[in-house]
Amino acid sequence: MRILLAEDERDLNRIITQKLTSDGYSVDSCFNGKDAMDILSYTDYDAVILDVMMPGADGFQVLKFLRNRGKLTPVLFFDGP
Repeated sequence: MRILLAEDERDLNRIITQKLTSDGYSVDSCFNGKDAMDILSYTDYDAVILDVMMPGADGFQVLKFLRNRGKLTPVLFFDGP
C-alpha cells in the first residue's frame, strides 16, 4: 500500500513515516500542503494522511484539490499532539 503523509512537524513526520514503513507500507512524505498538492498532481496513492494545519495549504484545501481532480483516495486527517 502506498501512502502520502503531509505533516509539517518534522520529528512527527519522521516518526510516523518510520512506523508505517516498518509495518510494510510504502510512504512518501512532505512538509506542507503545496508540496502535497504538487505530488498528488502526478502520483496516485492508496491513502493520504493530512495534517489539518500546514503551511502552503491546509489539509482541507489539499482534500478539495484531490476531489476536484476526481480522485476518491481515502484521506485521514491528523491534528498533531
